[in-house]
Amino acid sequence: QVQLVESGGGLVQAGGSLRLSCAAAGRTFSTYNMAWYRQAPGKEREFVASISWSGGRTYYADSVKGRFTISRDNTKNTMSLQMNSLKPEDTAIYYCNAQESTQFTPRDEYPYWGQGTQVTVSS
Repeated sequence: QVQLVESGGGLVQAGGSLRLSCAAAGRTFSTYNMAWYRQAPGKEREFVASISWSGGRTYYADSVKGRFTISRDNTKNTMSLQMNSLKPEDTAIYYCNAQESTQFTPRDEYPYWGQGTQVTVSS
C-alpha cells in the first residue's frame, strides 16, 4: 500500500534542533493518517505525534508539546517532524507510521511502518 522511509536523524546537543522527514511511495498518500513514534534503549515504543490525512488536525504527546511540530505536504508525499529544544530523554529511534483512513484516531498505532532514524541528544 505504501512504503515509508525516514531521514534527518543525527547527533545534537541538548537544546538543539532537528527536522525529521518521512517520504512515502504510493498513490493514496493523501488519504493516510500519519504519525511519529519513538523507541529509546530499554523502553517501550511510545507515541510522539500524529496528523490527519488532510493535515487539519494534529495531536501530540504531552512530553513534546510546545517543542515538536508535525506537518505534511501531500503534494510531495512527505511528512515532517520539527524538533526544537531537544532533551537527552528525546534520544530514540524515530519511526514513521501510516494508516489508510479519513477518520483520525490520534493515538492508535497504524498498520504501516518505516525502518526508523536515530536521534541522539547529548547533555
